[in-house]
Amino acid sequence: MTSPLDLAPVVPVVVLDDVADAVPLARALVAGGLPAIEVTLRTPVALEAIRAIAEGVPDAVVGAGTVITPEQVKESVAAGARFLVSPGWTDVLLQAMRGAGVPFLPGVSTASEVVALLERGVREMKFFPAQAAGGTAYLKSLAGPLPQARFCPTGGIGLANAPEYLGLPNVGCVGGTWMIPADAVAVGDWGRIEGLARAAARLRPSG
Repeated sequence: MTSPLDLAPVVPVVVLDDVADAVPLARALVAGGLPAIEVTLRTPVALEAIRAIAEGVPDAVVGAGTVITPEQVKESVAAGARFLVSPGWTDVLLQAMRGAGVPFLPGVSTASEVVALLERGVREMKFFPAQAAGGTAYLKSLAGPLPQARFCPTGGIGLANAPEYLGLPNVGCVGGTWMIPADAVAVGDWGRIEGLARAAARLRPSG
């Protein structure tokens, strides 16, 4: 199973209020070169949106974000989620995600949390909230003692600072919302979103 860290340099973090927007939005993101799409479980229609994308956009790799309970793990996978993302983790949640049969990214923001996950055999994680938790400077500091950990930083990342994150050896991809402006979604300007996704998909590590 391909890790969401290896599908594209950017994972769009999608908050949907209207399930009718799910399929056209996903098609625009995939057309722009961003196949991994994280739909957050922050709205009542999130699971329905995941199901719609899973069924209607076969080239999309749709995942569930803001997963914080074992029940949400089950519901997300049943709806068609192909990966899971959490803002943090507990052993109970980790056990549920392990048993789900799909890749998962538990959230961390401290070195102790990273060590605890490595101790449990987990090497791929979400770094959240990235900017507030120390940004690229913090991730650089983690790379020395904990080189085996790989991250998808999310939170406060945009087009301007994404390349700096992607240039780090322990960052596989970043998560962000900048390619999904609310005003574009509101009027169904999928062409604009596709263009922004294309620009995001071109981001590569600076080396």
